[in-house]
Amino acid sequence: MRPYLHEFLTAAYAEYDIMIWSATSMKWVELKMGQLGVLSNPNYKITALLDHLAMITVQSDKHGTFDCKPLGLIWAQFPEYYSPRNTIMFDDLKRNFVMNPQNGLTIRPFRRAHMNRGSDQELVKLTQYLMAIAELSDISLLDHSRWESYSEDGFKRRRHS
Repeated sequence: MRPYLHEFLTAAYAEYDIMIWSATSMKWVELKMGQLGVLSNPNYKITALLDHLAMITVQSDKHGTFDCKPLGLIWAQFPEYYSPRNTIMFDDLKRNFVMNPQNGLTIRPFRRAHMNRGSDQELVKLTQYLMAIAELSDISLLDHSRWESYSEDGFKRRRHS
């Protein structure tokens, strides 16, 4: 399990609805989330789980043919709750949000857990970023590729200047 997962989800839940979208089958999504304690944690709730069946196949010059996660699916199903203005997706594969790049944020993959567990701070930094942007009326206007350069205090100063 990536360090600070439950702390991250607890903090995010205070400001955001949380959906888990995996490129695997629902059987494996439910199994893995259950094993990690994500589905039963009393400090946060998961709004929805999505699997590979909610992905679409696209063609691009850069990546060829691949499956991606179209946020428009969620926006079309629940327009009263979700839109480009209030949705952000994290993935370690940038191509997964090729349909909605303004709403995608690329994070580092968590590899070699046995070696990196003690030093991985990705979710701590991501929590700080999410809290810094939580009150914005349109998060799709941000350049999420620079998310690590924002601090809550620095971001507030830039936002209000």
